[in-house]
Amino acid sequence: MRKIGVFVCHCGINIAGTVDVKAVVDLLKDYPGVAYIQDYKYMCSDPGQNLIKTKIKELNLDGVVVAACSPTLHEATFRGASESVGLNPYRTEIANIREQCSWVHHDKAAATAKAQLIIKAAIEKVKLDEELQPVKVPITRRAMVIGGGIAGIQAALSIANSGYEVVLVERQSSIGGHMAQLSETFPTLDCSQCILTPKMVEVAQHHKIKLLAYATVEDVSGFVGNFKVKIKQKARYVDWDKCTGCGICMEKCPVKVPSEFDEELANRKAIYTPFPQAVPNKPVLDSAHCTYFKTGKCQICKKLCPFDAIDYTQTDTFIEEDVGAIVVATGYELYSLKSLPEYGGGKIVDVIDGLTFERILSASGPYGGIVRRPSDGQVPREVVFIKCVGSRDPENHFPYCSKVCCMYTTKHAMLYKHRVPEGQAYVFYMDVRADGKGYEEFYQRAATEDQVVYLRGKVAKLYRENGKVVVTGIDTLSNRMIEIKADLVVLASAIRPAAGITELAKLLKIGIDQNGFLTEAHPKLRPVESLTAGVYLAGCAQAPRDIPDAVAQAAGAAAMVTTLFARDYLYHEPIIAGVNTDLCSGCGICVGVCPYAARSLNRSKGVVEVNEILCEGCGACVAACPSGAAQQKNLTDEQIHQMIKAILT
Repeated sequence: MRKIGVFVCHCGINIAGTVDVKAVVDLLKDYPGVAYIQDYKYMCSDPGQNLIKTKIKELNLDGVVVAACSPTLHEATFRGASESVGLNPYRTEIANIREQCSWVHHDKAAATAKAQLIIKAAIEKVKLDEELQPVKVPITRRAMVIGGGIAGIQAALSIANSGYEVVLVERQSSIGGHMAQLSETFPTLDCSQCILTPKMVEVAQHHKIKLLAYATVEDVSGFVGNFKVKIKQKARYVDWDKCTGCGICMEKCPVKVPSEFDEELANRKAIYTPFPQAVPNKPVLDSAHCTYFKTGKCQICKKLCPFDAIDYTQTDTFIEEDVGAIVVATGYELYSLKSLPEYGGGKIVDVIDGLTFERILSASGPYGGIVRRPSDGQVPREVVFIKCVGSRDPENHFPYCSKVCCMYTTKHAMLYKHRVPEGQAYVFYMDVRADGKGYEEFYQRAATEDQVVYLRGKVAKLYRENGKVVVTGIDTLSNRMIEIKADLVVLASAIRPAAGITELAKLLKIGIDQNGFLTEAHPKLRPVESLTAGVYLAGCAQAPRDIPDAVAQAAGAAAMVTTLFARDYLYHEPIIAGVNTDLCSGCGICVGVCPYAARSLNRSKGVVEVNEILCEGCGACVAACPSGAAQQKNLTDEQIHQMIKAILT
């Protein structure tokens, strides 16, 4: 018979406000196997943990049940306390009487009875718990960062500056992401290129960073500390080892294509770098628009290249990299204007999104920083900015706030007034969310000093008339109908996850939320970790973020990576689903249902084998196994039966 100690937490009034903790202690003091039971106001506090440790030593307890909050929150805390005084940590269990009891009930008598049953079930589980030891594995002290925007750049530099090698994979031909497209940044109005390009150059020159631009992740296998990543290096049709970036090929190429970087306000060539400060500053050839690839003729770029760097025979190649940790920083996209027909998106030329306006404002943009409208190149005298377009709109688009729209719209209106002082800027808004340092002051400056007119209300109708864009809506503060005949309309479109994020998440075996963003392990305590060990999140891959938040989160993800690499070995949780070879028939059903590829069929032996490092103990194989050979350690069928029996009797 096990000697089990039971420790019941009040959690202030979180538990004690609904559960009669003293009654629970009295009801369970004579329960079979319980050698000691005690309640305490805050069991996770230092005195509470010391109480547990003292009683383990005094009474020689060989099992502990802590009735408190979710094991997600403090299971590691209590297991650590038990382990510090010699008790195997996997003989410490959490009975969740907060989230699963006190927080979901109002009837104190019923909640008290339920808490007693939950604790009984945990006691029965502890009675059959095995002493387990974590699985030890070596670490590949090399990281991969997926995405070369500001978050990916910061993560790569932070890891590399800590002395570890980094492979930075970027799907575009240059790093920089959307930040490279911006004119100025709020709230300081400093030039985005001025603060970004030095970091881009540092990445390219850093001896610890291997930059793979114009590349995509195709496959990921392995586990924390030992990932194997297959990367596709897309054909550039330019030998970057020979190319010096002289630009002759781009200058002489006769084919013009709308520039993605300039949001199609200007053209690029079929062989191009996306912008002058690109890193790497070497061109790629767009085979979809190249005359040679379409007709077999031209070859001007090849004929004129003084370094013989043009190679039409290049094909996609594949590279394999071994890494110990992965940071996902894939960035964002703006919600397509074509998905916003109610605002004239995709139909009215002078209705544009925020990134397009950034390129109009930029001194390096297609208009040289002079504000012009796309339809005729004239300077707009009245500009309407509309916020929350696609965001906070659960009926038609997306329910979440895109976070950055309030401030970048304020910046846009302010910069417009600086460029066109005699012009008038109007902002239609639902709320102004200025939640960063200096943001509220920035907004107040726009509304007062720059005389931007803020109109609280949603736009009701938008249409083209006599060369103008007519915007109608209601100002809810004055309760008046507003009609503005604007020269230009700028939509603060919703921030959306980058294209391909769903496929990448499947490769990495990480979760996606209902809005398509990557899911963190815990929103408060593990905000940069995914539920797959060794995979970390940064920037807008997880949720809409501004630049300071993206940089801070990237640095946090990098800190998690360097903490991981500081260990001699990794220790994997031993609560995995093993195989009873005496019962296993080798049917292979469990192999197919395992989401972590942790199980394989040994055909010569006729049984399934488990890679304990890959197994995350999800239990899918246990549910699928027809013979009962798949059993999860410390959560066996027998334990579950005993737990159910304790609840029902």
